[in-house]
Amino acid sequence: MNTKLTKSRQRAICSELGRVRLQLLYKASVHGFTGEAFHQQCDHRSPTVSVGYNNSGFVFGGYTKQPFNQSGGFVNDDKAFLFTFTGEQLLKYPVTGPENAVKMIGNSGPYFGEALVLVHGSKPVAYSSPGDDYNFTAAEMHGNDLNLTECEVYQVEESTELERPWRTIMWEFEKREELIESIKSYKPTVSSVTQARVLLIGPVGAGKSSFFNSVNSVFRGHVTSQAISGSSSTSLTTQFRSYSVKAGREGKPLPIILCDTMGLEESKGAGLDIDDLNSILKGHLPDCYQFNPSAPLHPEAHGYRKSPGLKHKIHSVVYVIDSCKISIMPTGLEEKLDAIGRKVNLMGIPQLVLLTKVDEACPLVKEDVRNIYKSGYIKDMMQEVGSRLGVPLSCIIPVKNYSEELEVDTDCDILLLSAVIQMLRFVDNYFDELSDRMSNMQTKEVCPTSRPMTAGIDPSTSAFPTRISTDGSAGWSL
Repeated sequence: MNTKLTKSRQRAICSELGRVRLQLLYKASVHGFTGEAFHQQCDHRSPTVSVGYNNSGFVFGGYTKQPFNQSGGFVNDDKAFLFTFTGEQLLKYPVTGPENAVKMIGNSGPYFGEALVLVHGSKPVAYSSPGDDYNFTAAEMHGNDLNLTECEVYQVEESTELERPWRTIMWEFEKREELIESIKSYKPTVSSVTQARVLLIGPVGAGKSSFFNSVNSVFRGHVTSQAISGSSSTSLTTQFRSYSVKAGREGKPLPIILCDTMGLEESKGAGLDIDDLNSILKGHLPDCYQFNPSAPLHPEAHGYRKSPGLKHKIHSVVYVIDSCKISIMPTGLEEKLDAIGRKVNLMGIPQLVLLTKVDEACPLVKEDVRNIYKSGYIKDMMQEVGSRLGVPLSCIIPVKNYSEELEVDTDCDILLLSAVIQMLRFVDNYFDELSDRMSNMQTKEVCPTSRPMTAGIDPSTSAFPTRISTDGSAGWSL
């Protein structure tokens, strides 16, 4: 059924009711101008908005939170109101006698007290009698024209859909290709580094390995599963892995490496160890290192990189969070994430958050992934995770990983590629900060009377160089 109530008038009514939408239940021209037809479509449905239309162009009606029935009595509703429109502007008449707000009559349509009845007596007419229950003037309400050309009843439903997207994103295939080319052509601003290293951190089952698989799928042109992923109460990733994405089956490696870690767990002695994380950030850990939560990596262990270069270090950290579990995140896990965030921040490494499984969290997004930035629920989740982890909304990116699909989808690809682009931008921020530090150090050397650059900085925790290196390895110290 097509609605007669215009979008702008629907928005005006919804603005009085919160974040809701109107779903058409009854249309008199389709179902019939009878009380029986009205009750058949609308009984036991609530809240509702009833709307009458007349030949004089008036649009008027009422709202009630009470479900309609045919009991014959009055029901109390202190939230009920009548309304009319002047152009697109809503004029509202709140109930003044809430105990008689709505009457449940079987042979009529919506019955608001003794003040306004639509489809009165099962006829295409309205009944109007301003009085104790609702105060209005008949001329203003409906122009004294009680002959109805249409009557509609809408159910008021909660909605997470915003009026317009709060982030701008282009969904065309050409945009997908543009993002792919941008990633392929990316070059770190430090010549000694050919690939940006991004570390994925997150709770067990959040989707770290799935994110790599999804990004890899975009460039392969079909869904792949190189990294082990799935559902488990404990981490399926037991090794430190550095995954290099290739541009196609036999293509060249892309200028980004996604480093996967063991999942975080709430209890102590389980999941990723904080000491191992420290070694990862500094570039000491070799690829395929087998995690042992009870015994962190020892400097004498096989493969331990004692003098890591800048190309071995982590240039950006990405927290991967399941959007379905934000509100039930255990305190112990939140404390671990907070401790990691403080450590990473102290080392000057930029941090992003990936919000995964958005389609499972929000029906609006499951219906169409293009609704991602029109979903008020997803925005609320992003704000909550930002508050919990202490990061601004601009550092949080929602994505949908491939999980059940066999072929890639342009819209999902665009979200995934946009996340990678944002990671590379943050890597640039890391290198820009390094460059600024080097420039400042050179200035201090030229001006020996100035306070030393290293004052107040602990070289054991600073992510920035203490000595300029020509090859990008020796001289860079954490």
